[in-house]
Amino acid sequence: MTSTDAFTPPPAIPAAAARGDVSHIDRLTALWKLSAQRGLSDEARIRAMLAMAAEVLDMDLVLLGEFGDQYTARYVFDRLGVFPEGAVLAVENVMCRDVHLSREPMHIPDLRKHGQYAGHPTVTHWGLLNYSGLPITVGNETGWVLAFLRRQARPAVDPVDIAYMELIADWLGNALYQSAQHELLQRMALTDALTGLPNRRAAEERLHTEKARAPRDRCGFALALVDIDHFKSINDRYGHAVGDEVLAATARRFEQGLREGDWVARWGGEEFLFVLHGCTAEDAGNIIERMAGLCRSTPVQTSVGDITLSFSAGVAAFGPDEADTAMLIDAIDQALYRAKSEGRDKVRLVERDNRALNAGQLRQAIASGGIRVAMQIIVDLETGAAVADEALARICLNSGEVVEAGRFVEQAEGLGLMAEIDRQIIHQTMHRCGMRISAGGATDYAHFVNVSPQFLARRDLVDEMFARATNYCATCGIGPVKPMVLELTERQRIVSIERLRADLQPFIDFGFRLALDDFGSGYSSYLYLANLPVSFLKIEGWLIAHMRGDRKVAGIVESLASFARKEGVLTVAEHVEDAETARILADMGVNYAQGWHFGRPILV
Repeated sequence: MTSTDAFTPPPAIPAAAARGDVSHIDRLTALWKLSAQRGLSDEARIRAMLAMAAEVLDMDLVLLGEFGDQYTARYVFDRLGVFPEGAVLAVENVMCRDVHLSREPMHIPDLRKHGQYAGHPTVTHWGLLNYSGLPITVGNETGWVLAFLRRQARPAVDPVDIAYMELIADWLGNALYQSAQHELLQRMALTDALTGLPNRRAAEERLHTEKARAPRDRCGFALALVDIDHFKSINDRYGHAVGDEVLAATARRFEQGLREGDWVARWGGEEFLFVLHGCTAEDAGNIIERMAGLCRSTPVQTSVGDITLSFSAGVAAFGPDEADTAMLIDAIDQALYRAKSEGRDKVRLVERDNRALNAGQLRQAIASGGIRVAMQIIVDLETGAAVADEALARICLNSGEVVEAGRFVEQAEGLGLMAEIDRQIIHQTMHRCGMRISAGGATDYAHFVNVSPQFLARRDLVDEMFARATNYCATCGIGPVKPMVLELTERQRIVSIERLRADLQPFIDFGFRLALDDFGSGYSSYLYLANLPVSFLKIEGWLIAHMRGDRKVAGIVESLASFARKEGVLTVAEHVEDAETARILADMGVNYAQGWHFGRPILV
């Protein structure tokens, strides 16, 4: 209920009626016409009613307020501009409090002559002297008060005016009750009674909204369809009442595991539909995998004892330029079926043949400046301060679609285009670093950037980069340790560690530091660690996503943190999605973290 809702002026009031020169009839006629007027929302009709009452009674301020822990002015008609609609006040400071507590109307012709209210800010600050307050009953609730105020005092309140106020109060009570019942029925129609989650109808309506928003915000979302494994066996063994307990408990877990802005609905039976904003399919898969691990490790408490669950899921991403969520839901349903057929307790991504960009799109993006950087912050787990960021490659197509690295890196490597992509990402990152320091930013804030063997092998590109870096560092007064951190990844499939060391040596001599990305994902990571002067270990996201649900995985993460600490290497946890995971990592001694809990990648 906001003041921005459409407002329709009330029907014209005969002048004599407005002055109170006529019997109650004209007032009642106008009231009846307004109550019967078609095309008004509940909010607009209430506002029109307050405006009409203010005109009829010659009032400067009319308030319809609700009492709870605080007082909220839900609807306001204000000729003086002193009381904004939606204002929230402490109950003890509100003059209407006595009407609310006594449930009796109060009419004060001149507040200056009232011992209790003569010093109230309503009088001393706003100069309002005449007051009438009436309690309003909404169904069985008595938390509303209708107040009329004006600056001109009266010798007495006209009984005809009092009768009119009471009529308005009764009408408002009925209107508020009907509106509340309508909202309740609408909420019930869109809510699953057992779990309290949005039902399938509500989910379909929300999906329509999400689909419309995606191209406008240039940000897609991921869909996941989750099905509890062997749920029929639970119903058959323990009965449907226990099955309902399991569904309700699972729904609460799913809600608690969501990030801010994401939502889950009961799609039907033991199926749940998730919408995860700004996610790639891989990101969404990690989130659902984490929930699956918690589901396995923590039995559901029921009236017949603890029941251990697992679930299967199908996951896919919906891009900002896609048109049909129905086809995607069919696809994740098929992926869910595949997870079930492969033994259950699995998360499967939709296999989409059109994910990779073609060579023409890649070359066009490189030539036209379509290579862009998305920065994701890295925080110190002990202090919570942002200490670094990672430069993530993106391609902006002519259509406006922003393509993430997973859709083009392998294609670019196969076409020999990765070196040029690295070149543009590094140059953009160095420029941003220079601008930040010139604006007074800390010189020890680090910028992580991925480099490919193709880039390291191009001496012309490396020399160009060093020339730029030298200029930036001279201008910014950077010391021997530079802000740039080069990330090496498992996917690089090196042929010779000696050759890689030789290619990296000029960077190390210049003051760049090295980070091992996705550490723990394969053999090459350990080969790098043993042979290169590494400053940072970035712990692989799969380990982080699974450590809360798997004791062995948690042990691996803690061991990595302990080993790195002994070697003087800083650890960075990837894909941290919630505060509890961040707390556990800090307790393990992990130094830094990045992930959606701290911030999404942002195009710069």
